[in-house]
Amino acid sequence: MATRLIKEDRAARNERLKRAEESRKHLHTTLHNLGSQIDTDLRDRITTIHQNAQSLETQTRTLKNRTAALSKTTRQWSAMTEGARSRLKEIGDIQNWAEMIEHELLVMEETMNIVCDEEALLRETNAEQGQQQQQPLVA
Repeated sequence: MATRLIKEDRAARNERLKRAEESRKHLHTTLHNLGSQIDTDLRDRITTIHQNAQSLETQTRTLKNRTAALSKTTRQWSAMTEGARSRLKEIGDIQNWAEMIEHELLVMEETMNIVCDEEALLRETNAEQGQQQQQPLVA
């Protein structure tokens, strides 16, 4: 009976050792898979972060280039606007000059009309006086 108890105890111990070894292997496999899964997730995230960083650097360079081009265009437009403004000022000066000449011509025209009217009146007056002198006096 002692041998049988010893055999049963050895069998039970062997069974516990076998289950403990299987549990250890299962735990090791689970931990390894979990580590691999976490490692894969982290690697994917790191890859995404690096890609995003590269994309941001590219976008930053593009933005700097476009900003520089916009600044250049703005300076060109500013110069063009300033030129147009000075030309408009010149046109305003020319328009003012033309209006002054037109005014002076109108004054000269009115003066000429007055002179012509006075000459015509003078001629009529002289003609009337000449007719009166040419008519004999009837008494």
